[in-house]
Amino acid sequence: MLAGAGHYLHAFPACERKPFALIRQKQSENLVDIFMLKDGDTFCGLAITMKANDLVLLDYFAIAKDRRGMGYGSAALQMLYDHFAGKRFFLEIESTLEESENRQQRLMRKQFYLKNHLTELGLLANVFGTDMELLSYRASLTFEEYIRVYETVYGQEKAACVKKLP
Repeated sequence: MLAGAGHYLHAFPACERKPFALIRQKQSENLVDIFMLKDGDTFCGLAITMKANDLVLLDYFAIAKDRRGMGYGSAALQMLYDHFAGKRFFLEIESTLEESENRQQRLMRKQFYLKNHLTELGLLANVFGTDMELLSYRASLTFEEYIRVYETVYGQEKAACVKKLP
């Protein structure tokens, strides 16, 4: 098993995970990038991006629990910004606008991204049953462009599972 696959399975709820074999397939088609975040030989985290033309969606991003709060997340984001310079870089986070069991965690996650130079786009979506807010790094984005990433990478059928929220 790919080293990051185990971390992927533990870091994200089952309802938010795509089959890892599908992600690997899309990687082989150059539509997805999988980044292993390491410090020397120590695994520190995982980043998975989806790509369509000048758009890059940070689909999954997780820092190993024993590495959190040590600057690895901020450093990894900066490396991703640099790697995708000239592209419109954005991500989805679970909505902070509704009550939830993990609302405090969601708010902390949002603060982390805002501290790391991402801004709110004012776009809300329901992605496969989960309400999300969209944030970007120095870029504007329409909902139609956002959906185009899903269409390009996973096809019309999967893109139809992403709905715009008011």
